[in-house]
Amino acid sequence: MKRLHRLTAILVKLQSKKVVQAAELSKKFDVSLRTIYRDIQALTEAGVPIGAEAGTGYFLVDGYSLPPIMFTEIEANALLTASKIINTNNDTSLINAYQEAVEKVKAVLKTTQKEKLEILEQRIFTYNKDQIQPSNSLSIIQQAITDCRVLDIQYTAGSGEYTRRSVEPLGVYFTNNIWVMIAYCRLRKDHRQFRTDRIIQLIETQELFPPKHFSLEDYFGQYLEY
Repeated sequence: MKRLHRLTAILVKLQSKKVVQAAELSKKFDVSLRTIYRDIQALTEAGVPIGAEAGTGYFLVDGYSLPPIMFTEIEANALLTASKIINTNNDTSLINAYQEAVEKVKAVLKTTQKEKLEILEQRIFTYNKDQIQPSNSLSIIQQAITDCRVLDIQYTAGSGEYTRRSVEPLGVYFTNNIWVMIAYCRLRKDHRQFRTDRIIQLIETQELFPPKHFSLEDYFGQYLEY
């Protein structure tokens, strides 16, 4: 990779994450740490306000924003293909949000790229033979996870039992064409899983819960032990 392309890619990485470690950049671009240090210095000398914290990594100073990123044709094709796949999942909030994101990508493409993308869009098709039950709550759940916001849900269990729960959402995963929320259930006083297609009603409360250490890897590791 040419240095100019690497410098641009480093900027994109800094914009996409809160903190980026030099070792992470070194591994991604297959260059030495010394090369990354020189690249960061070059960007700083060019006027990009990059902060550094020992033992943590590099970050863009608050208030600085990069100009719109231009997408390559291959990147745009990948995003379009992903949108076709997402259309086969069961959550309409995710489908709508992703389609809006793809429209923004199209807006910054060159005319020739847009024309090629239109051709490709007509020639990609995804099919799911299994009938799926729709949901429309994933976007709200995702926001609640990052905000640490309590959700009130009206839920129908697999047995058909109807319950109302106050939950602290911690994570989501996708399996068998269904999105599942992992949350701490205040009724059961334990972690529980809730299929989003069985959530009848979802209400965002004004109550926040304390941030908790949680990882899907740890959760499933413990879950699979039983």
